[in-house]
This record gives sequence, structure tokens and C-alpha cells, in this order.
Amino acid sequence: MDLKDQRKVYEKFELHEESVKHNPFDQFKNWFVDTKNSEILEANAMTLATASKDGKPSARIVLLKEVTETGFVFFTNYTSQKGMDLAENPQAEILFFWDALERQVRIGGNVKKISQDESRAYFDTRPPESRAGAIASPQSQKIESRAVIEEKIKTVLAANKLDMPEHWGGYILEPNYFEFWQGRHSRLHDRIIYELMEGHWKVGRLAP
Repeated sequence: MDLKDQRKVYEKFELHEESVKHNPFDQFKNWFVDTKNSEILEANAMTLATASKDGKPSARIVLLKEVTETGFVFFTNYTSQKGMDLAENPQAEILFFWDALERQVRIGGNVKKISQDESRAYFDTRPPESRAGAIASPQSQKIESRAVIEEKIKTVLAANKLDMPEHWGGYILEPNYFEFWQGRHSRLHDRIIYELMEGHWKVGRLAP
């Protein structure tokens, strides 16, 4: 498969140090608002990159569910691969790619669990089938067939016991680094970064 000639010209927007917000959370929120008027399917879909204690990387798509004053919240099974990675190595990155806007956002920092009460409040808003799936699925573990997990979900739904399981809940990534990437012509992309230094955000630019 030869993809050398597959190219796209980026020329919709520009990004300058003088135009960005002083706080990267505000800059993220501004860009996220822009996605609502775009053709992006799931703007809150993000790549979550983790690593085990010995440095083995792992990445997958998860959904951002909340942006607080201190971080970015997502939910998962604590015994999944990402859960095990975060237990060993709580540093991670999330990456948003908004192709219709020719933009990326990289956010790195430390991850920790949110409270059970906060997790339960969200869990109880999920559809019954989603709750049953979270209860029944041994996420990231090998299973014999899809039929096995489907049967487990039927059993959970029939029992009508859909309380949040102990192995499921939320995490918050508390950033110390942001990179806002805006595609530009001739691959001379704009890359504006924010680094947390002594409690303050410092803005800089990276070479494309």
C-alpha cells in the first residue's frame, strides 16, 4: 500500500501567541465550542496514551465526559489495560484530532481516580444496557466468544441489579502541558504550547 501521494493542504486558520487565551483551559473550551459548528462526529473522542511501569506504551480512544477547573474526566474499567497502566504509572497524555478544523490538542499530566460518589453520579445516568455492559464485561481480558459476554449482559439485565461495580469509575487527568496544533500551508503548522511552571502557565511555540 503506497500512500506517499496522499496529501491534504491545511489552510483554514492560523494560531498566534498574541491571540490565544492566557489559560489553556479557556483556549481548549474556545476550540471545543468551534467543534459544535463543524462536521466532527464525536468531538469529545480522544486518544488516551498510557504506559506500564516498564515503559510499554498503549493507546486507545475514550470519551471525554467533563472538563473541570483542574482537569479532564473520563470513565473506564479499573481492571482494563489502561486501568492497570495508570495504577503502575499515573502519567498519561490525551490527544484530540479535529480534522474538519485542521486542529489537534495534546494534553499531558498526572492521572488519579475521582471519588466513588462522583463516579456513581455519572454511572446512574447511563442507559441500562451500558450499565449492564460495565458490570458484565471483564474488559481487556480474553473471552471465548461474543456470545459469552452477551449472555452475561442478559443475566445482569434480567436480575435488574445495575449498581455501579467496584471495578468501574472515573479518572481525572490534571495537566501540566498543553499543545495546540493548527494545520498550516506547506506543513508549516502552528504549535503553541503551555507549560506549568511554579503554578503558572507559560506560553511558547514549537517548530513545525
